[in-house]
Amino acid sequence: MTPHVVPDPQAGAAVKAADRAHVFHSWSAQGLIDPLAVAGAEGSYFWDYDGNRYLDFTSGLVYTNIGYQHPKVVAAIQEQAAKLATFAPAFAVDVRSEAARLIAERTPGDLDKIFFTNGGAEAVENAVRMARLHTGRHKVLSAFRSYHGATSTAINLTGDPRRWASDTGSAGVVRFWAPFLYRSPFYAETEQQECERALAHLEDTIAFEGPGTIAAIILETVPGTAGIMTPPPGYLTGVREICDKYGIVFVLDEVMAGFGRTGKWFAAEHFDVVPDLLTFAKGVNSGYVPLGGVAISEKIAATFETRPYPGGLTYSGHPLACAAAVATIQVMEDEKVVENAARIGETVLGPGLRELAERHPSVGEVRGMGVFWALDLVRNKETREPLVPYNAAGEANAPMAAFGAAAKKNGLWPFVNMNRTHAVPACNVTADEVKEGLTALDAALTVADEHTV
Repeated sequence: MTPHVVPDPQAGAAVKAADRAHVFHSWSAQGLIDPLAVAGAEGSYFWDYDGNRYLDFTSGLVYTNIGYQHPKVVAAIQEQAAKLATFAPAFAVDVRSEAARLIAERTPGDLDKIFFTNGGAEAVENAVRMARLHTGRHKVLSAFRSYHGATSTAINLTGDPRRWASDTGSAGVVRFWAPFLYRSPFYAETEQQECERALAHLEDTIAFEGPGTIAAIILETVPGTAGIMTPPPGYLTGVREICDKYGIVFVLDEVMAGFGRTGKWFAAEHFDVVPDLLTFAKGVNSGYVPLGGVAISEKIAATFETRPYPGGLTYSGHPLACAAAVATIQVMEDEKVVENAARIGETVLGPGLRELAERHPSVGEVRGMGVFWALDLVRNKETREPLVPYNAAGEANAPMAAFGAAAKKNGLWPFVNMNRTHAVPACNVTADEVKEGLTALDAALTVADEHTV
């Protein structure tokens, strides 16, 4: 594939100038950023106005599960815009109903009611509201290594440092340690130990907080931005049992892990667990039009059968977003995208990353499934000291910055967070594209290796 535009640096400079004059970017010190001006994208690639092409190993923000500009989804949005571009959420609209039906068919268990939002953070906000109203309780337990969104409740539930500036300490959130054997907080030596000790720790936390005060436990089925830590066998079923024991609502956040990312429609399928509420967004329509939602179990839905649910959004179930979701799900079925993600992870991406780990002293651990992988970069494999300190910035983060720059120089756009790089290409990525990405990663890791001891 080659860029579809003739290089035009002058146009790129104009785009950059307008951005710097008027766009306020998220999570950034505005005067310290230099955003790339993007001229176009297709499939697993995008390119700038200078004609530089990048293989996107970030899938946008882990949402372009079917890649950029899929013609069938673009056509569906165009057709829906001509038919009915928008309509208020209180009405029954065919494409909205169809999107809900297709999603409900794929969610585990009895999660058959769909509340639509504009994105993942709003999905989490509403899931927590539903849990609190259903139980009459207020506290919510979430894990330290987590990310649930940037709106008020979601940011307080988040475990990573992005919450610090907004954490009021009064949102009813209690945090606990979820399992992560590579950096175990429980001094575990095996997955079984990690699972048992993590469940005991969770139940102890519940006991000391007061079971009757806790509305919900929320977990990312496979934590995403926090490090793609696949839970050990038995952990999620253990959490399900604890929730049932104390009448606590179990919420699984599949905003990032859902819709094929792990090689299943939803990551919960890997662990044979059904939550009471499941949040989704991102891959539901590959991010082509903002859409998220909450899949709701029968018992939670029954709470609001005759009692109004006190929540809503002007653009809930927006027709253009729902048309994109319907088309995306159909593409994923027709083109066997979920199966491709599983196969690529098992035969190309996973083995390729593990091979890199064997040769590079900077790679401490490889973990993941499907097209959802992380490399934990370290200064020393024996001590597992991270390549950069937790929440490093400036000069302290220089090794990771150098790694990222090297990847881009080699035509790979990497997902870099703290001391990790995540390999999260589109779910329909080809084996050849993955091999291209692995070659670029190989070169970039030699830069990271320079900072090992």
